[in-house]
Amino acid sequence: MAIEQPTILMVEDEPAIVELVTFALKGAGWAVDAVHDTASAWGYLQQKRPQLVLLDWMLPDQSGIRLLSRIRGDRNFSTLPIIMLTAKGMEEDKVTGLEQGADDYMTKPFSPRELNARIKALIRRKTPEHSELLMSIGPLTVDPVSCRVSVNDRQIEIGHAEFKLLRFLTAHPDRVFTRGQLLDKVWGDHAVLEERTVDVHVLRLRKALGQADSLVQTVRGVGYMLSAK
Repeated sequence: MAIEQPTILMVEDEPAIVELVTFALKGAGWAVDAVHDTASAWGYLQQKRPQLVLLDWMLPDQSGIRLLSRIRGDRNFSTLPIIMLTAKGMEEDKVTGLEQGADDYMTKPFSPRELNARIKALIRRKTPEHSELLMSIGPLTVDPVSCRVSVNDRQIEIGHAEFKLLRFLTAHPDRVFTRGQLLDKVWGDHAVLEERTVDVHVLRLRKALGQADSLVQTVRGVGYMLSAK
């Protein structure tokens, strides 16, 4: 089963930096989309939700800090992981970036290996459903790297949409999500889908899990959760 690569949006107007970062991150398994100004970045975010944003401070149309404030002011992007990657290295610049909502701050020149390590650490902390770590609950094991799912150490066949749903629920065990939240978190807030679509995928997921179907629990009047309790 093929699954799309997780995507990083890079907002940077220096071609050499874009080329360096793109080469390094693609080698680590990321897809990289690059834009060169804040207007293009905002337009991108209206169409697609990346797993993380790398944001420069000094951009042609306006500062990256203004874009950062705009992103954090939008409830749809309040938890979007953002790393400032900029030549502005003064302590007050770092403090400003972090206070405006950046999750991390790196100065140029930088180590591509360190950048990749920081990206992975931030992804694990803020969006565990995009982590590459093996996840287990009860008899169920989900491998995000190979996209394999096992029940009692036996691999099962599972559809692409059901894998995405299971990966998200497994990353957040014992937490209830509404159908609307699942549509947003699993398929993206720009996806044109109805809430009843979630019910269809839950039914297919339970069928695929077989004897472990009881892990996917319905919380009446609220939504669904994954729990071994």
